[in-house]
Amino acid sequence: MRPGQFARTILLGVLLTAATTKASDRCDRPQQRSISLSEHPSNGTHSVYVKGQVITTLRFEQPVDPSKTKLIGWEGRLEPLTVVGNKVILEPIRDLNRDEGLPLVVTLTDGTEVPLLVRPPWPKKDNDWAPIHDQQIDVFKNRDSYASMHASLMDALAQNNALTEENERYRKEENSIDHAYATLLANGQAKKTPFRFVASARPKDPDMEMVVEVYSGQGKAAAVIYMTNTGYADTWEFADAYLTRDMTRHTKQSFALRMTRSAIAPGQSGAIAVVADKRAFEKNGQFVDLALQIFRSDGNQQVLVRMDRTLIRQ
Repeated sequence: MRPGQFARTILLGVLLTAATTKASDRCDRPQQRSISLSEHPSNGTHSVYVKGQVITTLRFEQPVDPSKTKLIGWEGRLEPLTVVGNKVILEPIRDLNRDEGLPLVVTLTDGTEVPLLVRPPWPKKDNDWAPIHDQQIDVFKNRDSYASMHASLMDALAQNNALTEENERYRKEENSIDHAYATLLANGQAKKTPFRFVASARPKDPDMEMVVEVYSGQGKAAAVIYMTNTGYADTWEFADAYLTRDMTRHTKQSFALRMTRSAIAPGQSGAIAVVADKRAFEKNGQFVDLALQIFRSDGNQQVLVRMDRTLIRQ
């Protein structure tokens, strides 16, 4: 195949979509955490992070009084509040706007009132232990109870494991040649890498001008997404990226990622670069195609790029 034909073939394989796929369609796991109530007023009101068409359950140690449990401003945003025994069930009809916060007061049968604030999962900051969105929250009134202490211990262990994994990942990245290549690509220095430019495409998005480039390498492949926020109000924020065979968590592959900025304000530009080793493309001794998905912080997919197996040069 002539080089020109090869480039056109890869270009057709670059699948670019505006933000249509929900994060719930990717590799999500149920988000569960616990809250221990405090009698100190300065600790403020706990937030509950909900997502459109995803049920969030609040579970209390005591039964809930449904007649005295109220959610203010739920009309048109959530289904009617449901109370079952010691559980309060929230079901948003749609995603809440970024600046929305709905007051929720849960009253237990002993008269205890628990104030909460129902909010959208925004923003998600680096090293923020709060989940992207809640699916179950265990609320403990008695901090000294066995259940409360056990939940706190499990949360602490999970957080410690996550930080340990993160530190190990950072340590490996410091010595990773693929991350070094991704850094150069994100900063527009492709000529300093061993990659060859193959093709580019411009997806259509009303609020984001994008250019996607794919590169071929010796035993590696790469993609760079250049973005300019053309919207007038919203700051774009990066949430996650996945490289899979079939867009499910069961086929997630390792890769190196670098970006010039994780948040792009209106008028600003940024770049995301991904480098994948040939091992990510291998399945049962053969090379297969992969899909690169970039998600923004509102849970929607920003771009989908087909990483063709022919990008790997032998």
